[in-house]
Amino acid sequence: MERTLGAATEWAKAEFGDAELGDIRRNRRLVQLAAALAEKPCGALPGVLPSWAELKAAYRFFSQEDSTYERIASPHWQRTRDACRNRGEYLLVEDTTSLNYTKHVAAEGLGWLGDGVGRGIYLHSTLALHVERWCSDGTPEVTAVGLFAQRRWTRREPPKTAHETRAERLKRERESERWGAVFDETGGPPPGVRWTYIADRESDIYRALVRLTGRDVDFIVRANQRRSLEGDNRSVFDAVASRRVLGRFSIDLRARPGVKARTAKVSVRATSVTLRPPRRGCRRLASLAVNVVEAREVRAPAGVEPVHWVLLTSWPVETFEDAMRVVKSYEKRWLIEEYHKALKTGAGAEKSQLSKLERLEALLGILVVVAVRLLNMKLLAASRPDDAVPAGSLGREAFSILEAVCGRPPKGWTNRSALVAVARMGGFLARKRDGDPGWLTIWRGWQRLMLMVEGFSLAMGQGGCG
Repeated sequence: MERTLGAATEWAKAEFGDAELGDIRRNRRLVQLAAALAEKPCGALPGVLPSWAELKAAYRFFSQEDSTYERIASPHWQRTRDACRNRGEYLLVEDTTSLNYTKHVAAEGLGWLGDGVGRGIYLHSTLALHVERWCSDGTPEVTAVGLFAQRRWTRREPPKTAHETRAERLKRERESERWGAVFDETGGPPPGVRWTYIADRESDIYRALVRLTGRDVDFIVRANQRRSLEGDNRSVFDAVASRRVLGRFSIDLRARPGVKARTAKVSVRATSVTLRPPRRGCRRLASLAVNVVEAREVRAPAGVEPVHWVLLTSWPVETFEDAMRVVKSYEKRWLIEEYHKALKTGAGAEKSQLSKLERLEALLGILVVVAVRLLNMKLLAASRPDDAVPAGSLGREAFSILEAVCGRPPKGWTNRSALVAVARMGGFLARKRDGDPGWLTIWRGWQRLMLMVEGFSLAMGQGGCG
């Protein structure tokens, strides 16, 4: 938590101090901006930098040609990859999101979103999670290492029409090539290290699975295609559905828009198959041996869509414990969605009013790393709830304010109690039935706490607007 909750300047130096921006003064400005955005996560710079001189310097920084998204964020990517080469197990979760700036009508250079009505930026992230330990029920307890990779792009043309032929689709460069593409750059893990790629149905692409296998990267991918099997007329879905039930267990389903959180009981089956490769033009790829796990909900409540996951994996599935571990690890895929919430709601990435695409992307290079910091705040509260938080991490003033508002925890300040106290500052009630605080209450609480710390410092003559 020391590198997560507080010590913003030290955190910013570690994350951005090595950026190659062509001028040491520019590097110093980057560290200052990152520290300010970590303390007050908000894409709207006037809310972060109260001094006009600081705000003007920030606008000047983001307008420099060397202040690019890649140069700002790449040191973080490299540090994450280096950390993932240390002995242990890592889950590399991928997903795509969009940043919507449609209401920012003055911004130049934005691309098409969705059906062509919106304007904004697409972002494809690979989030690295370190498995701290395995629980008795097969659940991995994880912390966020960082962004293993991230790609951003804008669509310069309206969406392709349904009249596009298969031959035309095969000829053009497709966005689907992004899935697992980072391993072409990084290669696979070193000996003694396990990387497991995890992704949803959009990543069920044969070439992506072949790419992962060729790099010795394990995978858990939710099946989307009714793929045919070698020497078998059945699909991969039919093959696993025909197997006997290995056992049953419960999974916790998080809340989604219009859907309440609930616990579902699922039966699990598993099998091994060899996928028949699709044809791409005149070429045929090699066949691919995979294991398959099915998790199907038992007696789902009326009016609720039952859980039905079919997972393609390279992990062993011989026993019930093997299959359960695959499902429990796939559940961690939701953390990439939590990361996107941290980026949008926590770090306020869509609130910026910078006027050009390049400047928005440069700011994004900082905010994507700030969002990792916010995400780890929640993960450490879950995986290491009782670890003590050093007084110097948040700052003595912040802890004094939290104690005045929320009271001192009986066991002292821990990862869990500090997170809950911050969220309570933002309106979280912290009742037993309330579960974990969400990004909105954490963000509101952090903003309020930092304002109070700033007011305390001003009252004590420790700062000013300058």
